[in-house]
Amino acid sequence: MSPNETDFREAMAHLPAAVNILTTDGPNGRCGITVSAVCSVTDAPPTLLVCVNRSSAMHDVFRDNGRVCVNVLGGNQQELALHFAGATKVPMAERFTWDVWDRTQDVPVLRDALVTAVGTIKHTVPMGSHSVLFVDIEQIRTLSGGQSLIYFNRAFHRLDATPLLPEGARS
Repeated sequence: MSPNETDFREAMAHLPAAVNILTTDGPNGRCGITVSAVCSVTDAPPTLLVCVNRSSAMHDVFRDNGRVCVNVLGGNQQELALHFAGATKVPMAERFTWDVWDRTQDVPVLRDALVTAVGTIKHTVPMGSHSVLFVDIEQIRTLSGGQSLIYFNRAFHRLDATPLLPEGARS
Protein backbone atom coordinates (compact mmCIF):
# COMPACT_ATOMS: atom_id res chain seq x y z
CA MET A 1 0.00 0.00 0.00
CA SER A 2 1.09 3.55 -0.62
CA PRO A 3 1.61 5.90 2.35
CA ASN A 4 -1.57 7.73 1.34
CA GLU A 5 -3.58 4.47 1.39
CA THR A 6 -2.10 3.57 4.79
CA ASP A 7 -2.99 7.02 6.14
CA PHE A 8 -6.51 6.68 4.73
CA ARG A 9 -7.03 3.30 6.42
CA GLU A 10 -5.84 4.71 9.74
CA ALA A 11 -8.15 7.71 9.39
CA MET A 12 -11.14 5.47 8.55
CA ALA A 13 -10.42 3.37 11.66
CA HIS A 14 -11.27 6.52 13.61
CA LEU A 15 -14.59 7.03 11.84
CA PRO A 16 -17.26 5.38 14.02
CA ALA A 17 -19.70 3.31 11.97
CA ALA A 18 -22.81 1.28 12.63
CA VAL A 19 -22.32 -2.47 12.30
CA ASN A 20 -24.67 -4.21 9.88
CA ILE A 21 -25.21 -7.66 8.45
CA LEU A 22 -26.12 -7.52 4.78
CA THR A 23 -28.09 -10.62 3.74
CA THR A 24 -29.51 -12.02 0.53
CA ASP A 25 -31.25 -15.12 -0.79
CA GLY A 26 -32.24 -16.12 -4.28
CA PRO A 27 -31.26 -18.17 -7.31
CA ASN A 28 -27.55 -17.48 -6.68
CA GLY A 29 -27.62 -18.61 -3.05
CA ARG A 30 -28.10 -17.37 0.50
CA CYS A 31 -25.34 -15.44 2.25
CA GLY A 32 -24.56 -12.60 4.58
CA ILE A 33 -21.60 -10.40 5.45
CA THR A 34 -20.78 -7.87 8.14
CA VAL A 35 -20.48 -4.37 6.69
CA SER A 36 -19.94 -0.93 8.13
CA ALA A 37 -20.08 1.07 4.91
CA VAL A 38 -23.83 1.81 4.84
CA CYS A 39 -25.43 5.22 4.62
CA SER A 40 -28.58 7.03 3.64
CA VAL A 41 -28.79 8.46 0.14
CA THR A 42 -32.30 9.93 0.01
CA ASP A 43 -35.75 9.47 1.53
CA ALA A 44 -37.64 9.99 -1.74
CA PRO A 45 -37.45 7.18 -2.70
CA PRO A 46 -35.90 5.63 0.43
CA THR A 47 -32.43 4.57 -0.72
CA LEU A 48 -29.34 3.22 1.05
CA LEU A 49 -25.79 2.99 -0.20
CA VAL A 50 -23.88 -0.18 0.74
CA CYS A 51 -20.24 -0.91 -0.16
CA VAL A 52 -19.11 -4.51 -0.75
CA ASN A 53 -15.57 -5.63 -1.57
CA ARG A 54 -15.43 -6.99 -5.10
CA SER A 55 -12.92 -9.67 -4.06
CA SER A 56 -15.45 -11.11 -1.60
CA ALA A 57 -16.75 -14.53 -2.63
CA MET A 58 -20.24 -13.20 -1.86
CA HIS A 59 -20.05 -10.00 -3.93
CA ASP A 60 -21.55 -11.56 -7.06
CA VAL A 61 -24.22 -13.40 -5.05
CA PHE A 62 -25.53 -10.07 -3.71
CA ARG A 63 -25.32 -8.36 -7.09
CA ASP A 64 -26.94 -11.22 -9.01
CA ASN A 65 -29.73 -11.93 -6.49
CA GLY A 66 -30.59 -8.25 -6.47
CA ARG A 67 -32.54 -8.45 -3.18
CA VAL A 68 -30.97 -7.63 0.19
CA CYS A 69 -31.69 -6.82 3.80
CA VAL A 70 -29.58 -4.38 5.77
CA ASN A 71 -29.76 -5.58 9.40
CA VAL A 72 -28.50 -2.84 11.75
CA LEU A 73 -27.07 -4.59 14.81
CA GLY A 74 -27.81 -3.88 18.44
CA GLY A 75 -25.20 -3.61 21.17
CA ASN A 76 -25.63 -7.26 22.20
CA GLN A 77 -25.07 -8.69 18.70
CA GLN A 78 -21.27 -8.59 18.49
CA GLU A 79 -21.07 -12.39 18.18
CA LEU A 80 -23.27 -12.32 15.05
CA ALA A 81 -21.08 -9.57 13.60
CA LEU A 82 -18.02 -11.78 14.14
CA HIS A 83 -19.70 -14.81 12.57
CA PHE A 84 -20.69 -12.87 9.46
CA ALA A 85 -17.26 -11.24 9.26
CA GLY A 86 -15.87 -14.78 8.95
CA ALA A 87 -13.86 -14.49 12.18
CA THR A 88 -15.35 -17.63 13.76
CA LYS A 89 -15.17 -19.98 10.75
CA VAL A 90 -18.81 -21.06 11.24
CA PRO A 91 -20.04 -22.23 7.82
CA MET A 92 -22.43 -19.88 6.04
CA ALA A 93 -25.26 -22.42 5.85
CA GLU A 94 -25.10 -23.05 9.62
CA ARG A 95 -25.41 -19.31 10.38
CA PHE A 96 -28.86 -19.33 8.82
CA THR A 97 -30.09 -22.30 10.89
CA TRP A 98 -30.02 -20.32 14.15
CA ASP A 99 -33.31 -19.21 15.68
CA VAL A 100 -32.63 -15.51 15.11
CA TRP A 101 -34.15 -15.14 11.64
CA ASP A 102 -37.58 -14.03 10.48
CA ARG A 103 -38.20 -16.59 7.77
CA THR A 104 -41.33 -14.92 6.35
CA GLN A 105 -39.39 -12.64 4.01
CA ASP A 106 -37.72 -13.42 0.67
CA VAL A 107 -34.34 -12.51 2.22
CA PRO A 108 -32.99 -13.32 5.70
CA VAL A 109 -34.17 -10.71 8.21
CA LEU A 110 -32.62 -10.65 11.66
CA ARG A 111 -35.50 -10.66 14.14
CA ASP A 112 -33.81 -8.59 16.89
CA ALA A 113 -31.91 -6.11 14.73
CA LEU A 114 -32.37 -2.44 15.63
CA VAL A 115 -33.41 -1.76 12.06
CA THR A 116 -34.13 -4.02 9.12
CA ALA A 117 -34.35 -2.50 5.67
CA VAL A 118 -35.36 -4.83 2.83
CA GLY A 119 -34.92 -3.70 -0.72
CA THR A 120 -33.78 -4.13 -4.29
CA ILE A 121 -30.36 -3.23 -5.66
CA LYS A 122 -31.16 -0.65 -8.35
CA HIS A 123 -27.66 0.37 -9.36
CA THR A 124 -24.12 -0.94 -8.85
CA VAL A 125 -21.07 1.27 -9.34
CA PRO A 126 -17.53 -0.17 -9.27
CA MET A 127 -15.19 2.04 -7.23
CA GLY A 128 -11.64 0.83 -6.64
CA SER A 129 -11.70 -2.43 -4.68
CA HIS A 130 -15.43 -2.19 -3.90
CA SER A 131 -18.84 -1.94 -5.52
CA VAL A 132 -21.26 0.70 -4.34
CA LEU A 133 -24.75 -0.79 -4.23
CA PHE A 134 -27.71 1.60 -4.32
CA VAL A 135 -30.61 -0.17 -2.64
CA ASP A 136 -34.22 1.03 -2.99
CA ILE A 137 -35.80 0.26 0.37
CA GLU A 138 -39.30 -1.23 0.24
CA GLN A 139 -39.82 -2.41 3.81
CA ILE A 140 -38.43 -1.00 7.07
CA ARG A 141 -38.80 -2.12 10.68
CA THR A 142 -37.30 -0.25 13.62
CA LEU A 143 -37.07 -1.42 17.23
CA SER A 144 -36.96 1.30 19.85
CA GLY A 145 -34.64 1.34 22.83
CA GLY A 146 -31.52 -0.67 23.35
CA GLN A 147 -27.99 0.01 22.27
CA SER A 148 -26.31 0.20 18.90
CA LEU A 149 -23.23 -1.78 17.92
CA ILE A 150 -20.57 0.43 16.38
CA TYR A 151 -17.07 -0.19 15.04
CA PHE A 152 -14.43 2.32 16.07
CA ASN A 153 -10.63 2.15 16.30
CA ARG A 154 -10.71 -1.46 15.01
CA ALA A 155 -12.98 -2.72 17.80
CA PHE A 156 -16.68 -3.14 18.57
CA HIS A 157 -18.33 -0.76 21.04
CA ARG A 158 -21.83 -0.31 22.42
CA LEU A 159 -23.53 3.04 22.05
CA ASP A 160 -26.58 3.82 24.14
CA ALA A 161 -29.32 6.31 23.34
CA THR A 162 -28.48 8.69 26.20
CA PRO A 163 -27.66 12.05 24.61
CA LEU A 164 -24.78 14.14 25.83
CA LEU A 165 -25.75 17.27 27.72
CA PRO A 166 -24.51 20.59 26.40
CA GLU A 167 -21.30 21.74 28.06
CA GLY A 168 -22.08 23.41 31.37
CA ALA A 169 -25.58 21.86 31.62
CA ARG A 170 -26.57 19.95 34.74
CA SER A 171 -28.16 16.55 34.72
